[in-house]
Amino acid sequence: MSDVQHLVVMGVAGSGKTTVATILADRLGWPYAEADTFHPQANIDKMSAGTPLTDDDRWPWLGAIRDWLTERTRSGQSAIVTCSALKVAYRDVLREAEGRVRFVHLDGSLEQIGERMAGRSGHFMPPSLLPSQFETLQPLGEDEDGVVIPVGVSPQSVADAALRELGIGATR
Repeated sequence: MSDVQHLVVMGVAGSGKTTVATILADRLGWPYAEADTFHPQANIDKMSAGTPLTDDDRWPWLGAIRDWLTERTRSGQSAIVTCSALKVAYRDVLREAEGRVRFVHLDGSLEQIGERMAGRSGHFMPPSLLPSQFETLQPLGEDEDGVVIPVGVSPQSVADAALRELGIGATR
C-alpha cells in the first residue's frame, strides 16, 4: 500500500479539471472519479440556483471523496479525482485518505477561465459564481504535496507538465 498515491486535480470551476484528469487517468491507467458525482442533490440545487456552497455544505462531500480514495488504497490502487479543493481546510480532509494524496492545481486568471466557462454548456455551476471561487481559493502551500500548473496551453500539455513536475511516468 505504500506505493499507492492519489492525484487530486484541483482548481476553480472551468479550469479544466475534468479534461486533464481524464487524460491523466488514461495515461496512467488509474481509476478516476469526478468530484461532482459525490455532491448531494441539495448542493447541486444550490449551485444551480447561483448560490455558493457553505463549508457546512462541503464537509460531507469532501468526506465522501476522502472515503473513495481510501477504498482505492485498500484495494491497492492509485487513483485520480477532480475536486475544487479551494481551501487548505478542504485539502486537509482529502489528505486524511489512506495513501499518498498529491494535488495538481490548475491555475489560470479570472479572465482566462471566465472565457472558458462562457463557452461551455450543460454544467450546473454558473459563470456568475466564478469570482466567489477565486475569492475562496487558497493557493497550495509549500508544505502541501503538489504542483501548480498553468492552464494557458493545451490540456495534453498541462497533463505532460503535471506528470513531469510530480515525477510520475505514464504507463500508456
